[in-house]
Amino acid sequence: MDEPLTDMDPAAFRAAAHRVVDVMADYLETIEQRAVFPAIEPGSLRPRFPGSAPEGPESLDVILGDYHSLIEPNATHWQHPGFFAYFATTASGPGILGEMLTATLGQNPMLWRTSPIGTELEEVVIDWLRQAFGLPETFDGLLTDTASTSSLIALAGARQASGFDVAASGLAGRAELPSLRVYASTEAHSSIEKACMTLGLGRAGLVRVPANDRFEMRADALEGAIAADRAAGHRPIAIVATVGTTSSTSVDPVASIADIAEREGLWLHVDSAYAGVVAMLPDRRGPFAGWEHADSIVVNPHKWLFTPLDASLLLSRRMPVLRDAFSLVPEYLRTLDRETPGRDYNEYTPQLGRRFRALKLWIQLRWFGLEGLRRRIERHLEMAQTFAHWVDDDPEWERLAPVPFSTVCFRWVGRERQTDAELDARNAAIMDAVNRTGEVFLSHTRLAGRFTIRIAIGNLRTEPRHVERAWVLLREAVAVS
Repeated sequence: MDEPLTDMDPAAFRAAAHRVVDVMADYLETIEQRAVFPAIEPGSLRPRFPGSAPEGPESLDVILGDYHSLIEPNATHWQHPGFFAYFATTASGPGILGEMLTATLGQNPMLWRTSPIGTELEEVVIDWLRQAFGLPETFDGLLTDTASTSSLIALAGARQASGFDVAASGLAGRAELPSLRVYASTEAHSSIEKACMTLGLGRAGLVRVPANDRFEMRADALEGAIAADRAAGHRPIAIVATVGTTSSTSVDPVASIADIAEREGLWLHVDSAYAGVVAMLPDRRGPFAGWEHADSIVVNPHKWLFTPLDASLLLSRRMPVLRDAFSLVPEYLRTLDRETPGRDYNEYTPQLGRRFRALKLWIQLRWFGLEGLRRRIERHLEMAQTFAHWVDDDPEWERLAPVPFSTVCFRWVGRERQTDAELDARNAAIMDAVNRTGEVFLSHTRLAGRFTIRIAIGNLRTEPRHVERAWVLLREAVAVS
């Protein structure tokens, strides 16, 4: 009862922090010895925890003991060099250090005055990245948590730019308001549909435009869809083009789409959450031609730029419109003692509180340098091309999509004729057998209705030997699946 009602004292914190950092370093040092995905079933972990929180304090020894026995062994190890599923999210060492300092400072850069450095360092980092991507000075932006939020904000801007001032008057009960339409390819990420649901446009407000046999949006079909909607009395407001789709990493023809958007007076949002960092390589900017004409762009540093979750970059040439879509300043947020205007980032987002995400990015960009990041991204691109050649050169395997970046989509086809259903089942079994080894972790999608195995190379710790091992395991799995 005599315990002081304050925080852990600095001396105890220092000692505990040293122990925790050792745990962190040990984890990263031994990550390759672990199974990428734990051999457990859903619902098997919760019963191992107490049903309620402890009434009294517990020692760090006990807490770390449970961490070692319950937490680390039962995690999906995204840090593992054999993690090839989905898109890699690697927490780099410098980024982890940045997260530690972020938590220590405890900033909330919702207003300039609540974090002057959080606000202005965000401006610095955004401009550094804009320059690294080769985009013009007309782009500004902000950091959010994920691409889902970034795209939601962008489409809210498109809705506001439509001229109906939905931020003030809403959508419901307005007889003069036509149905609003957003266009994206059949390969676009589900977050675009969720954004339409959240913004009151509904699933019906998203028009899925057909893709060609390379899984790229067809510009002619886009024009046809817009014309049909206008004839039906609907109001087109935005187009979403994707550079690096989630399933196949296909690239929509952004330049052609930008021309259509300009001609039709529509907001163009480019979703390059996965692939956008490739624009840091000047000789690899071909797929991004035309994105400088977009009204907004999203790139996720927490994917292929090795930044710990979460960090999504939203760039826009129309920041005042984004502000109009979300600005709301009650009296308790007004700044009365400031002569020089500053940016209050909460006015550009649906959230008020914000994380100081710029710090870890600032540390990372300085630690690796742009050239160091470029060389790591280039190596991933090269490893993907090597894997694609292995698939192409083996008559028992088939590549199902182009490889513009570092993800290869493929399947086993064997030497004897089989039905699509038989091939789907066999490839699912092959992928499952590989994943059960614990050495690598693969995920799948469907392309043109076919079960497709994906290998996405983007982990900071992945070396050519890990990619080679994945190929060996895939071919071995054919015999046992």
